[in-house]
Amino acid sequence: MTHRKLETGIHQVPQDTTYQQYLRLDLILNAQQPLSDHHDELLFIIQHQTTELWLSLMLHELKAAIAVLQRDELEPCFKILDRVKHIQEQLQSQWSVLETLTPSEYSQFRHVFGRASGFQSKQYRELEFLLGAKNRDYLSVFETEPETYAHLEKTLCAPSLYDEFLIYLSRHGYQIPAERINRDWCMPYESHSQVVQVFKTIYEDHDTHWDAYDMCENLLDLETNFQLWRFRHVKTVERIIGYKPGTGGSSGVSFLRKAVDLKFFPELVEVRTVIGD
Repeated sequence: MTHRKLETGIHQVPQDTTYQQYLRLDLILNAQQPLSDHHDELLFIIQHQTTELWLSLMLHELKAAIAVLQRDELEPCFKILDRVKHIQEQLQSQWSVLETLTPSEYSQFRHVFGRASGFQSKQYRELEFLLGAKNRDYLSVFETEPETYAHLEKTLCAPSLYDEFLIYLSRHGYQIPAERINRDWCMPYESHSQVVQVFKTIYEDHDTHWDAYDMCENLLDLETNFQLWRFRHVKTVERIIGYKPGTGGSSGVSFLRKAVDLKFFPELVEVRTVIGD
């Protein structure tokens, strides 16, 4: 078959919203404005724009997960977190496209965006705060953007996804220590041996505690996928610029490596050491 006949029922002149209008393609497809004439700058721009779109969806889903936890509805979290894991797969796989950019190619246009850096992504910072990587120092990057600063500060000082899960467990009779569920949410979470024991109970009798057990595994998947994504970032940057400093002023690869070691849900890893003891 060399062609397809146009079906008579297809709307050739839509009378209401068109595909282009609904998706605002007039904005999206004109949002790529390279600052150089280099062929590969478009790849670099689209890579980062699509990342921000996926981050937007991930934030949308994680906020929904927090909302259902607050309503004592654990099971809907499973579908939400499953979707988040698929988003993470997309984020990780797209590094392979950027890795087709060679050092000599990138060096020809890197200078055009000055000090712009992914470190300045407000969505990425919000993602870390929602997952529990709290650090007030990072707000200083957004001091010239009052609305962004206020939004991030609000997220910083609200319970994270993990905090909400521990609060949920406490409401359902699990012996979560009071200092873990009544604390300064602006501060980073610190591991607690009693929380490890709660998870030990859940894991060693998962048939009795199935929903909590399932949530634990979903959260650990989320953290592992995050670390794999950050690791792939490190290797991509290392491949393209070696050990040059980042455009935003960081040390580059050595700074990015620290994101791989972020621990959002520490007791979910620690409990594995004591299961069966």
